[in-house]
Amino acid sequence: MADVTILTGRVLVTRDSPFDVTPDAAMVVEEAVAIAEGRIMAVGAQHDLLAAHPAAQVEAYGDKLILPGFVDAHVHYPQTAIIASWGKRLIDWLNSYTFPEEMRFGDPAYAAEIAARYFDLTAAQGTTTMCSFCTIHPESVEAFFAEAQRRRQRVVAGKTCMDRNAPDGLRDSVQSAYDDSKTLLERWHGVGRGSYAITPRFSPTSTREQLTALGALWAEHPEALMQTHLSEQTDEIAWVRELFPEARDYLDTYEAAGLLGPGGLYGHAIHLDPRERARLREVEASLVHCPTSNTFIGSGLFDMAGLMAEGHRIGLATDTGGGSSFSMLRTMAAAYEIGQLRHTPLHPAQLLWLATAGSARALRLEEQIGCIAPGMEADLVVLDLASTPAIAQRAAHAENIWEAVFPTIMMGDDRAVADVWIGGRPWSGRA
Repeated sequence: MADVTILTGRVLVTRDSPFDVTPDAAMVVEEAVAIAEGRIMAVGAQHDLLAAHPAAQVEAYGDKLILPGFVDAHVHYPQTAIIASWGKRLIDWLNSYTFPEEMRFGDPAYAAEIAARYFDLTAAQGTTTMCSFCTIHPESVEAFFAEAQRRRQRVVAGKTCMDRNAPDGLRDSVQSAYDDSKTLLERWHGVGRGSYAITPRFSPTSTREQLTALGALWAEHPEALMQTHLSEQTDEIAWVRELFPEARDYLDTYEAAGLLGPGGLYGHAIHLDPRERARLREVEASLVHCPTSNTFIGSGLFDMAGLMAEGHRIGLATDTGGGSSFSMLRTMAAAYEIGQLRHTPLHPAQLLWLATAGSARALRLEEQIGCIAPGMEADLVVLDLASTPAIAQRAAHAENIWEAVFPTIMMGDDRAVADVWIGGRPWSGRA
């Protein structure tokens, strides 16, 4: 029999969505989880699991909270080095910071350096899966997938495609976008724990012809995901209207090119028209909420409550480096704050679900990650709910698990991440 490890503590088990049922019906706390060969074997009472596996190695976490590893549904790993750059809105931010940095990723050594740094920074925050934009350079994609495979980490990524409105040296073409994406998809999709996402950056940086070519590639490979940006800022939407005067709306620029459907991931989606909301829901596309990014560059307030009520698939993301933190705890806190500004605050259970099962569902990975249940991949984060004096004194008065975890959501950082397990193995970077 394979070697078994049992983790004891407070294990948060997801049974349903807390947007559909009450928090206490959606999530329950168990005492232990057994893992072997990279997967979860069983969850339940500590006594029962220890009796069933008397030779198991035991990792005792006391009253710490064991969760599924965080799932970050929209990131830009090439922007790691420029995170928290001051004072620009979207289009100026791209020109001032993003594009100059992304120019460097044609260098395989630099791409590999940043990929390794990015995975270290995110693992320290408890993130075990992410969906990343790379750059136009195939080298950036190779570096990301190679590093993820070395770490046995589940990831989604793709080559960013742009053939206009970007600097010299940061544009591809209709043909090279198709060819490079096809080659990379066939090389990396389904290898190890990797999945490929066809990746037009957004409509302003792709011609109709390039969008259509990528739509054709997606039709040829519907097993892949497709990621892009949608309706992030009002001036962006006005720009799209100028570039695509024939389109009914922003979403129509993708729909006309074959880039709307199940497996589509649309980052931000703040300023949606009624037709766009209806079509996204109809095709069961995924929307990704990026709250720290939306506040950092002044994009707007995502309508979580309204979109959830309509039945959309929604994930949560840092959007680093437009987002100002690698931490999904900070991202949950920002999502709560935006909910308050919209007079629809999110419950702690809903925040945790968005950062785990909800994001996994958005990425069409809910059968592999996002929940602690038998058969699921053993990606776990262990949270210390008393990681600082301020958090500890508040948590000491908690009357239930939600009052205990909420201070860590609102005030926690990497000090709250007591341990991380990726693919059933403890993350080696933790001291």
